[in-house]
Amino acid sequence: SQFVESGGGLVQPGGSLRLSCVASGSNLDSFAVGWFRQVPGKERERVSCSPVNGDGPFYAQSVKGRFTISRDSAKNTVYLQMTGLKPEDAGVYYCAVPSQRVVEKTCFMTTALDYRQWGQGTQVTVSS
Repeated sequence: SQFVESGGGLVQPGGSLRLSCVASGSNLDSFAVGWFRQVPGKERERVSCSPVNGDGPFYAQSVKGRFTISRDSAKNTVYLQMTGLKPEDAGVYYCAVPSQRVVEKTCFMTTALDYRQWGQGTQVTVSS
């Protein structure tokens, strides 16, 4: 099973995008889902996570108040609505689920090494 990310593109500062993460072969309702951003020369950074149970969702401080993560169970899709985009939001965005079964419904794990089922990503460029 794998994720397919889409919805990226070129947007001006202050603009909005909605990214989609569609799962094939997995029921996303069974997993926490994280959105990660990667820029050249840096590790993938988790920007948001939607747990199945418990506390959440979670957002990186840099995107709080501007990004919203949501789920559509009927479409087996997780979205990342991004508003007020800044140049520093640019990068390749990926979605993934926690690797360890014991925490697969939570957002406890925060680093990319602890996630799996990476898709090809979707490029977000923020520029005037």
